[in-house]
Amino acid sequence: MTALPDMIHNLITKDEQSLAARIFDDIAKMSPDSAGVSRPAYSAKETEVLCYLEDLGISEGLSVTYDAGQNAVFSLPEDAAAEKFVLVGSHVDSVPMGGNYDGLAGVAAGLICLIRARRSGQSFARPVKVIAMRGEESAWFGPCYIASKALMGSLGKAEWGSLHKDDGRTLQAHMDTIGVDMERVCKGIPLLEADRVLEYIELHIEQGPLLIGKNMSMAIISGIRGNFRHKKIRCIGEAGHSGAVPRAYRKDPVLAMADLLTRLDESWLTILQKGGDMVMTSGIVATDPEKNAMTRIPDEVSFSLDIRSQDAGVLENMRVLLREEIDQVARERRVRFELASENATAPALMDTRVVKGLTGAMERLGLEPFVMASGGGHDAAVFANAGVPTAMVFVRNQNGSHNPDEAMEIDDFLVATSVIYEHLTDLPL
Repeated sequence: MTALPDMIHNLITKDEQSLAARIFDDIAKMSPDSAGVSRPAYSAKETEVLCYLEDLGISEGLSVTYDAGQNAVFSLPEDAAAEKFVLVGSHVDSVPMGGNYDGLAGVAAGLICLIRARRSGQSFARPVKVIAMRGEESAWFGPCYIASKALMGSLGKAEWGSLHKDDGRTLQAHMDTIGVDMERVCKGIPLLEADRVLEYIELHIEQGPLLIGKNMSMAIISGIRGNFRHKKIRCIGEAGHSGAVPRAYRKDPVLAMADLLTRLDESWLTILQKGGDMVMTSGIVATDPEKNAMTRIPDEVSFSLDIRSQDAGVLENMRVLLREEIDQVARERRVRFELASENATAPALMDTRVVKGLTGAMERLGLEPFVMASGGGHDAAVFANAGVPTAMVFVRNQNGSHNPDEAMEIDDFLVATSVIYEHLTDLPL
């Protein structure tokens, strides 16, 4: 670990190290999978985690309530009734066989800020509430940022009508079962008025290697890539014997899919060469193993597509290009493409005033400020695009995210938490 300035080193107590480790360890033990952890969105397991955090909050003298989205909300008792407040938090769900820190670290950071203030008798410069949100990950239903979209009134019909990957029930049914106010959600009525939130601050593990490479504990985020996604694209061709059908007669969906992805990859390279920003991933590719074999041209292949950029213009151009290339490949390869509904999130810029406040907190604690962009998407993007002044803090983390090998260090986490705490108190040390 990087040597810390004395000012911030003195803030990281053994009690807080122990508390943070206990939170992460207890919740990991609650949600094991065959590898890593699984906390499905809008599930009983997710509720169990919120109940654990509720008990922790109450034991530390915090006020704990649940909002209309059935997210847990924590505060100091004197701030419980505040009309306007700074909101700190993240989500508690995970991807299947995921890591324990993605999302959960942001909730734990907010709680430790509250507990530190409660134990020391210190007040925040403005009322602070901490939110432990439910579904953020797209792995379970397809849509992402579900809880934050519901809070801001932007969860659409195609999203709340999407089906769970395992049980086939709609997102609306799952949300309704746990008591979310779906009448308001379905009408697009915000469950939380945006103007009540003075700032939204989210801590998250870094999902790439930049901070590891720079040997820095943390960074402040300047912006978040937007995206558009298709959970499933079907390419439908015609089955045939692998040795008996000449190329000219084939309607091979696998080669058509490969052709399409290669064309999109070439456009991606062109965008980067011109100084633009974009990433593209096809993380799920499958033919039916029950009816296909090495010696059979498959009649169908399905794949996912996730395209991201900080530039809304790039996303729109890629959206148009996707349709054009699909039409051309379909004609040339004599196949048909069927696209599942699109899920999209606009790029989000962080609020310069809040970013400045957090970088100032880093300086006051003797840390070198560092600002970077986020390649991954987060609930913070939803708050920012709803007009809430928003910022994010990244914590150094080895081995990426969404996998069992996430390796955030507790001291790095507490450094970033201390920066948020310094910003929230806004008092010289």
